[in-house]
Amino acid sequence: MGKHLIIANWKMNLTIHEGSLLVHKLSELTQNHRTVDVVLAPGFLNLQSLNLQIDHSKFKLCAQNFYWRDAGAFTGEVSANQLRGLVSYALVGHSERRHIFGEAGREIGRKVQAAIRHDIKPVLCVGETAMERGDGETNDVLHDQLVAGLANVTSDDMKHVIIAYEPVWAIGSGNSATPDDVEKASAMIRRQIQHMFGAQVARDVQVLYGGSVSMDNARGYLDTKGVNGLLIGGASLHADQFASIIKTAHQSLSGKK
Repeated sequence: MGKHLIIANWKMNLTIHEGSLLVHKLSELTQNHRTVDVVLAPGFLNLQSLNLQIDHSKFKLCAQNFYWRDAGAFTGEVSANQLRGLVSYALVGHSERRHIFGEAGREIGRKVQAAIRHDIKPVLCVGETAMERGDGETNDVLHDQLVAGLANVTSDDMKHVIIAYEPVWAIGSGNSATPDDVEKASAMIRRQIQHMFGAQVARDVQVLYGGSVSMDNARGYLDTKGVNGLLIGGASLHADQFASIIKTAHQSLSGKK
């Protein structure tokens, strides 16, 4: 039986003190489940203190972003080399990085390679905008983002790569995708992975869903064919809600209601 991967993306929220309090509450509300890997993606300022605070058997840490070069005169940037040993995962190509900060496919591909090079699992985020969805271009967008993001990645490297489908039109909008939408997108992602790396890699790769996930709709996504977990934004800022989703993830794999 596989595992569900649940990632909390705090985005640009919570001070160091607030983040510490949230993790303290979350620790009290959650149990270790062999069926669920729980990952926290706080802001950079929180990473070091949380690394000292968390129970590493219960939580892992994730960087929200990094620069693809290992070192150099890049004021304000943080490299995967500097994050090595501090985080286990890193988000790459999140829609807010693509659409607010203008990150392009070539740069995103370099970030995936840098993460792998430094033993960090990249979570490659892909997804279409509302306009692209309306024009029937979802599959084309997913194809292009996967090809660019996974350029120069080997089949062996893919053991360490996670794909997160996060339709831009659903993120923070309250208009979450339906499980049917997510199943179709997951199938498209796996078809493209198969084309690039073979059938075995396509079966094994973890595909997450992200976009207005809540306590109420989490189970529907977790029970969706081809989905291995969730990338959660707003709900992850509330210990009770996030703990409930973790419990739901365990119940989904254990067959409980």
